[in-house]
Amino acid sequence: MVDKRNPGANRLLAALSPAGRKRLRAHLEFEKVDLKQVLFDRGKRIDSVYFPGTAVVSILTTMDDGTNVELATVGNEGMVGVPLFLGSTFMPAREFSQAQVPGTVFRMEAGMFQDEMEAGGPLRDVVQRYVLAFFSQTSQQVACNSLHSVEERCSRWLLLTHDRVGSDEFPLTHEFLAEMLGVRRASVTVVAGVLQKAGFIRLRRGRIAVVDREGLEEASCECYRITRAAFEGVPG
Repeated sequence: MVDKRNPGANRLLAALSPAGRKRLRAHLEFEKVDLKQVLFDRGKRIDSVYFPGTAVVSILTTMDDGTNVELATVGNEGMVGVPLFLGSTFMPAREFSQAQVPGTVFRMEAGMFQDEMEAGGPLRDVVQRYVLAFFSQTSQQVACNSLHSVEERCSRWLLLTHDRVGSDEFPLTHEFLAEMLGVRRASVTVVAGVLQKAGFIRLRRGRIAVVDREGLEEASCECYRITRAAFEGVPG
């Protein structure tokens, strides 16, 4: 079992040599984040990057009417703070990052991260590969939101989250899932009921459990498989 306080709980950091992780460990702060905790707010300066351990973080954008829609999800396969890697020290005006599943993260100050990227080496290499996969996820999600049903999208979202949390059960409300998918709460309630009746998931107040993963994969669209494949080669 991976020590949750060990940077190896994050796949990008785990891809480094033991000596590399040991060197960086002095610059990593172990933290716990709460459900819906905002890590980066709209238009604000990026003073740190985060490497999730057990936490899962959503990148969202805000529309003119105040509706928030998820653009991408980040778990233990990646990092939160991609704009900093691309040379920006501020979040886009409408985007923010929020914990969708509470858990652990490893925080690195922005200055240290920039120094590591400028120096090159294994961490820069693995982050660069991750960023390519991150944008692949984002573009796939745009296509998914346009072409696939709420049931398929909901199944995809649950599978990706299940992959990242390392547990069959995690906290989730219909309201929050509706926000992640950009649909009405009533639509999520109907779809969740269908998936539960099929025996794929089990719902209880504020939590959800994946009961039949194979069935959930059959209910999902191809976007789950494509997104997962994009990340599989990142740490290698």
